[in-house]
Amino acid sequence: MVSVQYKLETFEGPLDLLLHLIDKAEINIQDIPVTEITEQYMVYLQNMQELELEVTSEFLVMAATLLSIKSKLLLPKPPIIEIDDFDFYEEDDYDPRMDLVQKLIEYRKYKGIAQHLHEREWERSLIFSKEPEDLASWMPTASENPVQGLHTVDLVAAFQKALRKVVKRNSYARIHRDEISVKDRIRDVVEALKRGGKGGKVLFSKLLHEDMVRQEIVVTFLAILELMKMKQIVCYQERLFDDIVMEWRGEEELHGIPDVEIDY
Repeated sequence: MVSVQYKLETFEGPLDLLLHLIDKAEINIQDIPVTEITEQYMVYLQNMQELELEVTSEFLVMAATLLSIKSKLLLPKPPIIEIDDFDFYEEDDYDPRMDLVQKLIEYRKYKGIAQHLHEREWERSLIFSKEPEDLASWMPTASENPVQGLHTVDLVAAFQKALRKVVKRNSYARIHRDEISVKDRIRDVVEALKRGGKGGKVLFSKLLHEDMVRQEIVVTFLAILELMKMKQIVCYQERLFDDIVMEWRGEEELHGIPDVEIDY
């Protein structure tokens, strides 16, 4: 006696089973052959009963739905009944499968979303994160309230000051063309170095001040480069990103200073 073994896949519900049968048969979901799908569905239920598997009520309800749709498709359309100029008949384009098709389309959509979330969950499970720690001991001690002792009048005054800054920021000014000479700036740098005598040192930051504009800073830097090119000064830094130290190595009087002007 040859024993027959069945291996049935597990489905989450009747819609899942129907979608599996449709995809397996490569059928257009919009045009389901109800007869073929119903036969395959009934075979699956029969196999479940032979294996003494519990058939839930929702599978039986879907079987009844398929048989009902199949019977409606086999029955001829009712004749047109004319009463007092009114025609009572079912619409020609009515398809009893449409309700089931809409359910299958929605189910396929949500099933795809569930599969995507499952893949994301699997990818996330491969990432191991560090457990959260209590950082309360590293937090700075609570300081006093910075606005303690202030009143509404003080806040209004601060707000008015901020408004005045905004108005000033939106104001317009006429831009004048300034001619800054590298030659003149070289003389200024040399004068600052000569005060310390030969071997005197001056920091680059000492040649700058708060009122300097960008053009003056650039010209000062060009003047230092020219003095280095003329081998009148030596520049170095004690450490990385430290201030530039300029050491005077030149003569008392300079000759041949380039006459370069920077226009802005």
